[in-house]
Amino acid sequence: MIILTGKTITATVRPPYPYGGEFVGQFLFVLQLSWFPMLISTVAFGFGAPGLQAANFLSLFGSLDRLGGFFILASVREFAPLVTAVVVAGVAGTAITADLGARKIREELDALQVLGVDPIKNLVVPRFLALMLITGLLDVYALLFGITGGIFAEIAYGQPLGGFFATLFNNASVTDLWGSILKCTAFGGIIAVVCSYKGMNASGGPEGVGRAVNEAVVIAFLGVFAFNYVFTQTLLATHPEISVIK
Repeated sequence: MIILTGKTITATVRPPYPYGGEFVGQFLFVLQLSWFPMLISTVAFGFGAPGLQAANFLSLFGSLDRLGGFFILASVREFAPLVTAVVVAGVAGTAITADLGARKIREELDALQVLGVDPIKNLVVPRFLALMLITGLLDVYALLFGITGGIFAEIAYGQPLGGFFATLFNNASVTDLWGSILKCTAFGGIIAVVCSYKGMNASGGPEGVGRAVNEAVVIAFLGVFAFNYVFTQTLLATHPEISVIK
């Protein structure tokens, strides 16, 4: 997978660039299938986990106005990128593995190589770029609807929204925003590489393709969670000011 990552990045920057149509097609495909599950997941997750649970805890201390600041820690930094990665891996990652796995089983990838067509540049690179772009954009989408879930939780407890937005914007920073989007964009690259690798190395007929899809999703989740840990630790170490709760 590391070798495939290097080859994909090299093929991305090295001319020619014949993958424009495939890139647009993959981008629209993922967007079409992901936007509604993202909406439901982020609103429900924001309302349930950091919303009602945190509001229940904060109500013990009479500080429900602090819920907005908590959402910067919970939703912006962690939940929104992770929910985006889970939805994209489940929707687009499985489709990529199944598509490339079926082509591998039908020996289409071997035929492309015989014809002098590079499968990495023409098949992997457009999916790699499309998933990186779509996860970054969907992260902004997830942030908006995740915070909407927090607003619903605040309303459910009968609290005015002034305190929520005050602590939200007091704790929000540009670092939190670009860190969230950058992390989510990297998640898209991880998902694309893992799913492409498992698809291009599928074997054993249709059963092997199904097995490759299952393995791809599990490995993609493990890669996303491991990268999330490293990225978060690095971000907090290089920007200690975001650790201060205002």
